[in-house]
Amino acid sequence: MRIKAPAKINLSLRVTSKREDGFHEIITLMQPLSLSDLITVTVNNGAGITITCDDPDIPTDGRNLAYKAALMFLEEAGLARKVHIDMGKRIPVAAGLGGGSSDGAATLQALNELTGAPLTEAQLHAIAAGLGSDVPFFLLRGSAVAGGRGELLRPVKLPGYSYILINPGFGVSAAWAYGNLTLTETSHNIRITDLEESAVALLERPSSVVDILENDLERAVAAQRPEVSELLLALKESGAAGALMSGSGPTVFGLFLSESGAAPALEALEERFKGYDYRIIAAKGL
Repeated sequence: MRIKAPAKINLSLRVTSKREDGFHEIITLMQPLSLSDLITVTVNNGAGITITCDDPDIPTDGRNLAYKAALMFLEEAGLARKVHIDMGKRIPVAAGLGGGSSDGAATLQALNELTGAPLTEAQLHAIAAGLGSDVPFFLLRGSAVAGGRGELLRPVKLPGYSYILINPGFGVSAAWAYGNLTLTETSHNIRITDLEESAVALLERPSSVVDILENDLERAVAAQRPEVSELLLALKESGAAGALMSGSGPTVFGLFLSESGAAPALEALEERFKGYDYRIIAAKGL
């Protein structure tokens, strides 16, 4: 079975507090993108989990979230099966786009369908939450406001914005980004209902999205990697309605209200950064 595992961007990411378990409480608005990995899952009689991937830098053992997802699924379902997962990677790694989390969610969904749906949506969600903060979001296959660690989800519909993503060619650990964050008083006052109301209003007034574009992790990452600020400026100069770092970075995105506005900007940015080790990607919000 083949299934797409989409990337995501955070249109807003506010960190409200640090929890006793070491995680952070967040309030975020996420939208899945047309940019996706392609996951092919095969199930046969027998036992064992194997992974192949067209990116040699991706681990194919127990460190891979898709592997962990398959293992946890089989244990929860009480099944003994031979599972093979082939991964066609298109989403940059350690980039703030949720690629690994999306691969894990896609694996869970594929396995549940291939084995006759032995697990309920609630059971899949519980496994996903155990795999990582972003994994439950990808089970939705749509946009959502998220709270808690990211596992408390409120689905919303968003306009199909056009995006240009720029990945500067290096990775950022989410743990490092959160560890270098300075919590602000403003973030403490944010409520999930506020962001949910703002998200719902975007369908009637898509341009108001610029009012919510904020990422509390951006300053911490940009302080160590000035390329982030430079690329954000370049996106704004290209005509983006707004620009932001996604998740824990370092990928940044420019948001365009139409594809016709994004097309010339993509061409200009590709010319501007010719010779740089950057990935510049056009994508559509789903």
